[in-house]
Amino acid sequence: MNNKDKTVFVAMSGGVDSSVVAGMIKDAGYKTVGVTMCFNITHPNSDKPSCCGIDGIADAKRAAEILDIPHYVFNFAADINDYIIDNFTNEYLSGRTPNPCVRCNQHLKFGTLYTKVKSLGADYIATGHYGKIEFNENVKNFELKKAADPGKDQSYFLYSMKKETLPSVLFPLGGLTKMEVRDLARKYGLNTAEKPESQDICFVPKEGYKKFIEDRVGREVMKPGPFIDDEGKIVGEHKGIAYYTIGQRDKLGIALGYPVYVYKIDPKTNAVHVGNLTKLYSQGFMASQVNWVSMEIPKNTLEVSARIRYNSPEVKAYVTPVDGGSIRVEFAQPQKSVTPGQSAVFYDGDVVLAGAIIDEPIPCAQEDLAHMTTT
Repeated sequence: MNNKDKTVFVAMSGGVDSSVVAGMIKDAGYKTVGVTMCFNITHPNSDKPSCCGIDGIADAKRAAEILDIPHYVFNFAADINDYIIDNFTNEYLSGRTPNPCVRCNQHLKFGTLYTKVKSLGADYIATGHYGKIEFNENVKNFELKKAADPGKDQSYFLYSMKKETLPSVLFPLGGLTKMEVRDLARKYGLNTAEKPESQDICFVPKEGYKKFIEDRVGREVMKPGPFIDDEGKIVGEHKGIAYYTIGQRDKLGIALGYPVYVYKIDPKTNAVHVGNLTKLYSQGFMASQVNWVSMEIPKNTLEVSARIRYNSPEVKAYVTPVDGGSIRVEFAQPQKSVTPGQSAVFYDGDVVLAGAIIDEPIPCAQEDLAHMTTT
């Protein structure tokens, strides 16, 4: 069928990327409709735009007017609280480090919003993510893939998409650089052409996540507890486990005569464990909430390239499914700062195979640490 027979709803955040997507979709001949999720979030003192604030809605509406397409706003304030913010807060209070952008894609953009626009007659939903979805003729399956520009690739944040949604999702920016996107915005005459990037986490103000959690649950919830060294000795008092994350060295407020890092946070005992750099290394980890986005669950151990946080390099690893749908991941070489609550994403070349939430690291054997630096 011709594109003119298909309807595409474009998720417009008010930024340059999604505005350009709307222009590209219209240029391709589709019936194009702009939609924006309203989360009722404002940061009056912020010098960065939010992707879901009042200004973002206004910018999205203006871009739709320039492109001459209809535009609608959906109130998802309850959804972001139920699916994202509550989880974000509870994870930090449990000594874990969450990734709300992954959950936003899973539960909101390709969850609630996807279901909403499909019910309104959408054939596709398009977003401004830098990624690709392509059909693999060899396996007769749609695959999620990395974007062409490695500096903008967002495939790490997209692994939680359900495979059944892939045929109905369009990522028009997957083959473009940011400079090319800006050029297209100028070509379309968009109001967002020179707009700066939105802040990393839309609901967290510039004061940071710690202040956000304090304001949300009250500072009294942050219970002090012991810092414990690798010999089991109490070496200080922390301010509350939500203030710390794995690998942290700064702002610990303790002096042991050598550099120390947070390597374990125990919510059961309200203790933060610190030690030298070698304590940060792990031979692997256990993970749950696994999503096999581009393939079926493997029956045997699978060799992959693994990324254990967004800004970390990929490393060789081996993924083994275990009972209950969880996985055991072992690195070819020990890796540093494996962090419970963070997402681990597994690749085969540029194909995103799967991703999962890290539950706990697997400690290295002492002989594996012999060659590691202690400073």
